[in-house]
Amino acid sequence: MYVETVPNRNSPPAILLRESYRDGNTVRKRTLLNLSDWPAEHIEGLRGVLKGGVVIPAGQEALAVERSLPHGHVAAVLGMARAIGLDRLLGPRNSREPNRPRDLVMAMIVSRVIAPTSKLATAKALDPATAASSLGVELALSEVDEDELYAALDWLHERQGAIEAGLAKQHLKGGTLVLYDVSSSYVEGRCCRVSLR
Repeated sequence: MYVETVPNRNSPPAILLRESYRDGNTVRKRTLLNLSDWPAEHIEGLRGVLKGGVVIPAGQEALAVERSLPHGHVAAVLGMARAIGLDRLLGPRNSREPNRPRDLVMAMIVSRVIAPTSKLATAKALDPATAASSLGVELALSEVDEDELYAALDWLHERQGAIEAGLAKQHLKGGTLVLYDVSSSYVEGRCCRVSLR
């Protein structure tokens, strides 16, 4: 069975429920029901059922959204970090032996760009139960607590020299000017007692 729309010159088209059958070597079709008076949504529903779909009772939703995590900003920042090779610079990753401290550091970097917060708030934003975005899911972190984030920072500190050397090799070529952001530093007093020589 199938629903067929048949043109009807100057009148609206006829919408018919038909079935095809064989008469010897010839394929024929017969009309079972004229659906022209049916509302369009009912006709589309019948088409769906005839194609193997399922009917959902009126007033009931087909899908129930339990939770939706923002993802676009995570994809943009994480994608850029991966494109410049920051993840490889922090350390290797393979499927047999995941590098959790590296993934936590990547999460902290991306989180810092997206929404800078404390380590406690970052841990809560990465944890699946209280996630603020899809970042924890993208990095497959599962449960995260702030102590792990501090341990990951210690892990990062041990590798700081190698990471800085890798960044310098990648970005600094003979005579490149480097500008530092020192906006978070401050000076107290009226003069500087340190003399530069």
